[in-house]
Amino acid sequence: MSTRLKSQLMSASEIDRTLVRLAHEILEKSHDLDKLAFIGIRRRGVPLAQRLAAKIEALEKRKVPVGILDINLYRDDLTTVGHTPVLNATEINFEIKGMDIVLTDDVLYTGRTIRAALDALFDKGRPARVQLLTLIDRGWRELPIEARYVGRMVQTSANEIIEVKFQEIDGMEKVLLVEKDGE
Repeated sequence: MSTRLKSQLMSASEIDRTLVRLAHEILEKSHDLDKLAFIGIRRRGVPLAQRLAAKIEALEKRKVPVGILDINLYRDDLTTVGHTPVLNATEINFEIKGMDIVLTDDVLYTGRTIRAALDALFDKGRPARVQLLTLIDRGWRELPIEARYVGRMVQTSANEIIEVKFQEIDGMEKVLLVEKDGE
C-alpha cells in the first residue's frame, strides 16, 4: 500500500506544547501523585509516557514511574498481523495494584488496541484507576472506549491515516495526515 502526504498536523513545537498542556491536565485531575504512574503502549505510546513523566517531574520535583506494555499477544487480529507475533516484552518495574495508571498511545482509532492493552494490564495486577491519554483521537470507534486526555481531535476519512513520528523511534518529530493511494 502506498500513501501520499496530505498535510502536517503538528510540528515538533506543537507536540511539545500539547504535552505540556496534557501534563497540567493530569496534575489537575490527579488526587494523589504518589499513586500516579504512566504505562506506554509499545511503540509510540512509550516515548509519550516517558515525556509526560519527565514534564510532571520537572513541574512537581517528583519521579513518576513509567512502564512499557507490549500487547502483541492480546490483539484480536493476531492472524492478520503475521504468523508469529514479535514479542518485545512488557517492562513494568513497579507494583500496579492500587495505582492511578495513565495508559498512553499515540493515536486512538477503533479502540481495539486499547482493549488489548487493558487485558494485558489487568494480567499484571489491579490498578485503582486507569485513564487513557492519546496524542491524536481520529474517531471511527468500534468499541466503547474514550480517552480522558486528548492532545488533538482529528476527523479523518476511511482512507486517511495519521502517522506520528517521534525522534526516539523515527529520527524526526511531527504528526502527518496521509492518504492511502489506489484502493
